[in-house]
Parts: sequence; C-alpha cells; structure tokens
Amino acid sequence: VGPLAVIERDVVVGAGTRIEARALVRAGTRIGADSIIGPGAVIGAEGFGYVVEAGGRVRRLRHLGNVVIGQRVEIGANTCVDRATIGSTVIGDDSKLDNLVQIGHNCRIGRGVLIAGQVGVAGSTVIEDGVLVGGQAGIGDHLVIGARARIAGKSGVTSNVTAGATVAGYPAWEHRIWRRAMASLLRATRGGASSKA
Repeated sequence: VGPLAVIERDVVVGAGTRIEARALVRAGTRIGADSIIGPGAVIGAEGFGYVVEAGGRVRRLRHLGNVVIGQRVEIGANTCVDRATIGSTVIGDDSKLDNLVQIGHNCRIGRGVLIAGQVGVAGSTVIEDGVLVGGQAGIGDHLVIGARARIAGKSGVTSNVTAGATVAGYPAWEHRIWRRAMASLLRATRGGASSKA
C-alpha cells in the first residue's frame, strides 16, 4: 500500500495487489489478486445519480452497491470506477484501464478489455470480453459493446456495437463507412473551396 492511500472498511484485496500512492478504495470494494490500483485512482465513489423533484430541487440517489475488480487488472492514475446503485460495478480479469478513465455506476467490463486514457463510459453499459477502446472515446449509458469490438479514439458511441465490429466517429459508425463519409466530405469541401476561388 503506497503512501497516503486510503482503504476503507469491508474491503477485500487479493494477494500481490498494489494500491499506489493517494489511491482511495471505498467501503465494500473487492479486488482480486495481482492487480494494480494506480496513484490517485478512486474506486467505489458514488456515481452520478440524481432525481429532479417538483419545484426543481435536485436530490442525490444513494449508491448502495460496490465495485468488484478481478485478477491481474490494472487501473491507471486518477481513474475513477463508480460503485453501483444496487449490485456491483464489475471489471473483469486481465482488463487494463489507462489513466484518467471514468467508469460509471453499474457498468460491467469483461475480461481482457483495454481502455485508453480519457475514455468515459456512462452508467449501466456492458463491455464484453476483449474489447479495445481508443483514447478520448465516449460511450453512452445502457449500451452493449460486443466481444472483440474496437472503438477508435475520440469516437462517440451512442448505440450498441456488434461483436467484432470496428467503429469510429460521432456518432460512431462502422469504420469503413465512416472513412468513406469523411473522404466524401473532404472532397465536397475542397470542391466547394476551389469553385469559389
């Protein structure tokens, strides 16, 4: 356990796991063996859940669940994994999350998933085994990202992604279609510019 790290009550940490400097592991979290929780990471904070009541008052929803992290998982520096409202937010065995990643409440991340820096995954989304997510991608809530799918960096995923697909852009499309659309747009833009000159 690194300097100034905090591990709250009722936390289980597997053998060989490292909790690095200034990390915070909130109550009820379960971490498997041989994992790494990077410096400044926050595991098990309450998620972003609110109810707008009559009159416009905003009330926070209690998050009563926990976070379950598998074996050989790496959580990067300043990454946040939110606790579930009910049940568990899950990070599967052998998954690797880069620095500055946000995993929303009740997400389920499969085995061997690689998520690059500054990715945000909204609540209750399922990312199946072997998915690759490029940096700065955003994934909406309540979606399913199928096994071995690939999401290009800076993509905005607003609908389910089928297993094995590669998507890019915003909204994220199948990669070949997105490339054709961008090429057509570039040709149209250049054509428009030359016709005005």
